[in-house]
Amino acid sequence: MTRTIVESPTKTAIIGFDQPFTVIGERINPTGRKILNTELEAGDFSRVQADALAQVAAGATILDINSGAVFSNKMAEDPRYADNNFVEPDLMRQLVEKVQEVTDCPLCIDSSVPGALEAGLAAAKGRPLLNSVTGEEERLELVLPLVKKYNVPVVAISNDDTGISEDPEVRFAVAKKIVERAADFGIPAYDIVVDPLVMPVGAMGSAGLQVFELNKRLRNELGVNTTCGASNISFGLPNRHGINNAFLPMAMATGMTSAIMNPVALPVGPKKLAEKKAEVEAAGIILPADMEDEAFCQMFGLGSTKPRAGKEMEAIRAANFLTNNDEGGAEWIRFNKPAGEAGEGARGRRGGGRRRRA
Repeated sequence: MTRTIVESPTKTAIIGFDQPFTVIGERINPTGRKILNTELEAGDFSRVQADALAQVAAGATILDINSGAVFSNKMAEDPRYADNNFVEPDLMRQLVEKVQEVTDCPLCIDSSVPGALEAGLAAAKGRPLLNSVTGEEERLELVLPLVKKYNVPVVAISNDDTGISEDPEVRFAVAKKIVERAADFGIPAYDIVVDPLVMPVGAMGSAGLQVFELNKRLRNELGVNTTCGASNISFGLPNRHGINNAFLPMAMATGMTSAIMNPVALPVGPKKLAEKKAEVEAAGIILPADMEDEAFCQMFGLGSTKPRAGKEMEAIRAANFLTNNDEGGAEWIRFNKPAGEAGEGARGRRGGGRRRRA
């Protein structure tokens, strides 16, 4: 059975067909996160460390670390900062070190810059996952030697010099090419995690069906594990969680073994909290003056003032249970049991199991 091993010094994450679905947390990524980008430029890694801890608490078993920041202020002072080959290697090293200060979760080193990939590999303790290699000849020649040198698994993305094809046959052929080229370097198929590329279903109605079919072929014909950017499937649509929650279990059932995704439901911010309180007050509802914000959020269905596991994590855990990758449903029960009830359930079972005297 194909198993891809990703390790920290103390923890092992196993990606495999006979394993619980692997969640690779995507939050440590400055792309599209203006505040995080600004903080990193200032040398502030506090949000990075908080995101690392929140994702692990929500159920991520691997943390993706992406160094694709744009340092606009420094760029104005020093033109070297306009070159990601200058910025990313040192930033990647710092990101890896800062994350390892607060968690021993295995890591995924994520960059399009080969120098940043090697800097991350050198700084990471254990056996990280490398993200990524594509079917482009130049990329294969740059990344596969790193994979071999550091003896790490790698994400293989199914696009090449021609770009991303809408034809699933072409994407499968690219994946096969990468697996075969990796073998030339002595890299086994079990260390290749293929990303078959999830297209937005809003733009291509067959996007889901394509991925499900590719999952089956990648598993049965190439014997490789798979991953994807899970939220791509719902891009541009309303109620994205609803789409994601259906997509993930269906993808799992067809052979997908991991996903790069956000496991955290973001906390309710002060603006949304204030708006809801004003709405409640306008409706004439009188609340206790000492009511805590967390109790208010739960009462009115806002969510939580604290980061917590997102709805997608609920769907994944249910699918793990249904595919017999959660023995006895222990993880499902633990995930759904309200805090403080662990002992009560046990007592209730003991009490309910007593025989009545004759």
